[in-house]
Amino acid sequence: MVIIIDLNDRQEKILAIVKRDGPITGEKIANLLNVTRAALRPDLAVLTMSGYLEAKPRVGYTYKNERTVNEIGKILKGYRVKDIQSRPVIIRENCSIYDAIVTLFVEDCGSIFVVSNDNLLSGIVSRKDFLKTTLGQAEIHKVPVSVIMTRMPNIITAYAEETVVSVVKKIVVHEIDSLPVVKCFLDVEGEEKYEVVGKVTKTNIARLFLDLAENGTEVLEFD
Repeated sequence: MVIIIDLNDRQEKILAIVKRDGPITGEKIANLLNVTRAALRPDLAVLTMSGYLEAKPRVGYTYKNERTVNEIGKILKGYRVKDIQSRPVIIRENCSIYDAIVTLFVEDCGSIFVVSNDNLLSGIVSRKDFLKTTLGQAEIHKVPVSVIMTRMPNIITAYAEETVVSVVKKIVVHEIDSLPVVKCFLDVEGEEKYEVVGKVTKTNIARLFLDLAENGTEVLEFD
């Protein structure tokens, strides 16, 4: 299955190299493009997840012919975030780190979205943030989660009408596990504000792929 997306210049060059020299390792591709393997990783991930390339352990990358595009690929292009998003887990800025960790385990999630008293998105906190904080022996019963969260505008967001393919690219490029699905509006001062209406995660996307593979066009219900 190939998902048709707009490729950047480096991704086009990668495809040309793999067409010509494949199977070829990521390290060899990086050497030919004079970039590091780490810098190339997001592009290879996008090309592999989109179906242009196939990655084989101890072999390298091989090219998939465009004629492998099928009906499932066409269907996938039509899916929007609103079709797969799930319920967000939300806490307020003054919530203690301890209570936030309890919420994380009770809700069995990887990230929690933090909102202001006006219920507007102000931050996000992940398992990694909690781990670093507890290892640092902070007073987690007293310190508010706002101290350790990643704040706006450094949060990657998604929108209900955005395509699933677009969100996959964001997750791969920014190496994140989940995004808040938001509604954007302007406040009285003309500044952009965001209301959290859902979340989209790697699990949501994996479930969509699995459902399409097993059930065709019938869509699973996402909690």
